[in-house]
Amino acid sequence: IWYLYRDNLLPKNTRFVGYARTKQTIEDVREKSKKYMKIRPGDEEKLEKTLEANDYVAGSYDRRIDYEFLNQHISKHEKELVANRIFYLAVPPTVFGDVTVNIKNACISINGYTRVIIEKPFGRDDESSEKLSNHLAGLFREEQIYRIDHYLG
Repeated sequence: IWYLYRDNLLPKNTRFVGYARTKQTIEDVREKSKKYMKIRPGDEEKLEKTLEANDYVAGSYDRRIDYEFLNQHISKHEKELVANRIFYLAVPPTVFGDVTVNIKNACISINGYTRVIIEKPFGRDDESSEKLSNHLAGLFREEQIYRIDHYLG
């Protein structure tokens, strides 16, 4: 994300909201992230703007009320007429079901598109992969889903 922001490859009003079970502050997330970012001399101001575009919300994978809070948090930053949302799921495959149902029920964009990117093994075999695909098809249109799979390709 840092390289995309640094190289002006993202829209200026892009915001990033991290969501996980870990109870931490956005300051904790920023400090943990800095060691992975290669900052060139002269990039300090751009780095600060990048960090300001990031936020963090702690919540469970399976409680809808936590996703309603996440939705409220995201909505505070959506001042444009069009507000697209992309959910990048790098979570254990065992919680894909709960997470995607909660996104669908509580976090869909009202004034833009919603996309779900799923990264992890997309099932253990053809059968489990098909089961997950059928689950997602019941929640989202195919053009809303992007799969990144390290095993099934």
